[in-house]
Amino acid sequence: MSQLLVEHIPFKVDRLLVEASIKENRPLVVKGILQKAGTKNQNGRIYERKILEREIQKYIEGPIKENRALGELDHPESSVINLNNVSHNIKKVWWDGDTVMGEVEVLSTPAGNILKELFRSGITVGISSRGMGSVEENANGTLIVQEDFDLLCWDFVSTPSTPGAYMTPTTLKEGIETPIKDYTKVNNIIRDIICDNTGMCKC
Repeated sequence: MSQLLVEHIPFKVDRLLVEASIKENRPLVVKGILQKAGTKNQNGRIYERKILEREIQKYIEGPIKENRALGELDHPESSVINLNNVSHNIKKVWWDGDTVMGEVEVLSTPAGNILKELFRSGITVGISSRGMGSVEENANGTLIVQEDFDLLCWDFVSTPSTPGAYMTPTTLKEGIETPIKDYTKVNNIIRDIICDNTGMCKC
């Protein structure tokens, strides 16, 4: 039976480059591991390479080529990408052995700004695929993702599961300089983003 399948990989960025992007109001571009083929993840699932190759090629020729490879901050319990919660756009995907690599632009949306501040505060978040498909358990108790798998997107999430995926900033685009603030807690990050966007703060 087809179900929503999500996988998580820890994602780390260079805080200094994140601070530079925020200070200069430049879009932040990060790169790192998105997925691994033939590797059992913490959810006990394995994605065979032939299935991932098919889905990634579709993703490159569709959403990436059309500049709509969007993802959210946190997984929804849905196969629909909610534009109100979009935080990033995947610009490029490629293979490195059995590892799927990606280049991701963090957008200047409310969710994207929260993601930037989490990165700058040194908080490790995960990059996580979201798709629809079925699984079958083999003799070793491992869940094998089946041929009906349909890749939807990659989201940034709080809980990692696929081993070894970390993102690092690569390029920054031109923009207008804005001040940097010093954050120590996630609550402060979210509070200041809301205050900056609305001009009012009740905290």
